[in-house]
Amino acid sequence: MSLPAAIDDFIFANHALFEMARRGISESEVAQVLSAPEQSEMVRAGRAVYQARFNQGTPTRTFLLRVFVDIDRRPPEVVTAYWTSKVDKYWR
Repeated sequence: MSLPAAIDDFIFANHALFEMARRGISESEVAQVLSAPEQSEMVRAGRAVYQARFNQGTPTRTFLLRVFVDIDRRPPEVVTAYWTSKVDKYWR
């Protein structure tokens, strides 16, 4: 499997919009990760995870925004997204 490329044109699944609202993630933050991911990898055939680090809070901490996308359709569809503080666990 080849590594997924940056994505500029995509749609959101209803589940993704619900989870993003619940988790305080904006559509623009997801768009930022998809257009300029720091890392991406295939999760399984047709699904990729894109991720990028963000500094947030006081005192500043580094968080990872992980965005899961079904890339086997046009346009690609964002399935879900979440913040994690466990950068070392997911950083490759």
